[in-house]
Amino acid sequence: MEQRRRSRIVQYLVAASVSLASLTLGVSSTWPTPVLPKLKNINETNVDINDQEISWMLAMNSPGFIAGSFATRFISDRFGRKATILGSAFPMALGTVLLLFAQKAWLLYVTRFLWGGSTGMIGTVVSMYLAEIADKDIRGTLSVGTRFMFNLGALLVTAVGPFMSYQTLNSSLVILPVCYFVACWWIPESPYYYLKEGRTHDAGKTLTKLRSYKDKKEMEDELSILQSSVSNEMRRDSSVKELFTGKQYRSAIIISAGLKLTQIMAGVMAVQHYLGTIMQDTKAEIKLNTVFIIFGAVRFVIGIMSSVLADRVGRRPLLIYSFLGTGICHIIAGAYFFCQEVLKINQASLTPYAIIPLIGILGSSVISTLGFSSIIFVVPAEIFPINIKAVAMASLSIYGGILGFIVAKFFQDLKDWTGLCGVFWIYSGVAIAGALFSFIYVPETKGKSLREIQVLLQGDLYDEGDGKLDQVVAKDDHRDTELQELNRRDVSRL
Repeated sequence: MEQRRRSRIVQYLVAASVSLASLTLGVSSTWPTPVLPKLKNINETNVDINDQEISWMLAMNSPGFIAGSFATRFISDRFGRKATILGSAFPMALGTVLLLFAQKAWLLYVTRFLWGGSTGMIGTVVSMYLAEIADKDIRGTLSVGTRFMFNLGALLVTAVGPFMSYQTLNSSLVILPVCYFVACWWIPESPYYYLKEGRTHDAGKTLTKLRSYKDKKEMEDELSILQSSVSNEMRRDSSVKELFTGKQYRSAIIISAGLKLTQIMAGVMAVQHYLGTIMQDTKAEIKLNTVFIIFGAVRFVIGIMSSVLADRVGRRPLLIYSFLGTGICHIIAGAYFFCQEVLKINQASLTPYAIIPLIGILGSSVISTLGFSSIIFVVPAEIFPINIKAVAMASLSIYGGILGFIVAKFFQDLKDWTGLCGVFWIYSGVAIAGALFSFIYVPETKGKSLREIQVLLQGDLYDEGDGKLDQVVAKDDHRDTELQELNRRDVSRL
């Protein structure tokens, strides 16, 4: 019984180590929020850059993200998930070093491209890795926990960034990729990867480490389930052609692509990047430094809740209600700018209500963090089978990178064309469409094994393979049920 009480501790520690990479992403992704006001102030930096170059700088993260995602498709299948996580530290470190010497806009482009490459690698492989090493009833908690660390990184840079000089802030970033490289050095490789490569003995050793097995028979039972499942799925091709021509993957593609489209086009990240300039446009009598701290702190606190809700409330309800709530908050923020830009109400009359856009932006950030901003990284890793997972996750990340480039690059152009009221109302329409899409197409995956999810999505197209899988899966499900209560005790002890 003591072994079972300790059976999830290693999984939590592995997730904590991997989450340091997510913390680094939180810092690098949120870096523009406190830095943009500094770049626009010639007295704070020696960087020669204008508004259009700033929009290009923000957008260059997306081509890097695409390149990193594309590389991950090959690295994760050829060298493993762990090697991909460790390798992602190098472009992050190189970009940070270049940032220290950047005095021209093009060097900032290169830095953002390299950071995007690292983000593409981590964003693609971490959710895949955690889905493969975690027990099914804590899979959502561990995956969403990385988003919690992302929000912690965002909080750190928004809380201290405004009070640091541009050069000091950039210098402090150098240590981050080093820290997560060292922290992730000890983590085990995914047992699914070992089985895919035919390394059954190594997969058994990894399972023993992850589950703290003392009973060899118990480990062999789980290994038998995984081996049968992987063998069944690996009988199919692993190519891009297989992904887009196989009928059994269509549901997973539609769900993942639809969620990624609505998540990015809902504009939450774009609004975060331009938060400083948006708040300046409101003419609110509140310091930007205060806004940044409030924004980061609230997202961090809410991120703690999201890591618990994924496995308690379920993925589907969180997606539906978070998209809907984000849409409503964007409508509220847009209403203020409609009064300011279209109705042209006297600014003196609007000033007492200038806090409304901040409430709307903060509300959308809180609600999206509780729901789709976190869950979007969990669901795709759960719904693609092992034979196609690497290429599917890489393709999805490339698709997301293209969408992210469009949103980041053309935010300023959209603002010039429609005003901020139009920007927020367009984003609100996309968010509400995301709620409708989730209601119609997204199934609930909470508490289901990866095999059960494939049966749910593929239906009659799912090939069970040999009978060995069915002989042992019932025993595994019974063991997982027994461990659910012990898992809650593990969490409280941590």
